Amino acid sequence: MADQLATDIIAKIKAHAEPGGEEITTNTELTSLGIHSLELTEIIFDLEEEYGIEIEMNTVDAWSNLKNVGDMVEAVRALIAKKA
Repeated sequence: MADQLATDIIAKIKAHAEPGGEEITTNTELTSLGIHSLELTEIIFDLEEEYGIEIEMNTVDAWSNLKNVGDMVEAVRALIAKKA
């Protein structure tokens, strides 16, 4: 069961994902959603703005560190915790 942060991030990802109708969970691979570097960058900007955080990673680092939706949720959660 996803918490509120995961639910919010999944909603942002859905806005950029290719329509396929499949349910997006924290185990969903980002590449399976058709999310490529431009979409990933847009999602990261959305998350930074929404949560007042700074995600310091270039696209190459992002792809190597963020394999699935859960990885993205945990990265944002850690940055929010650091900010507090």
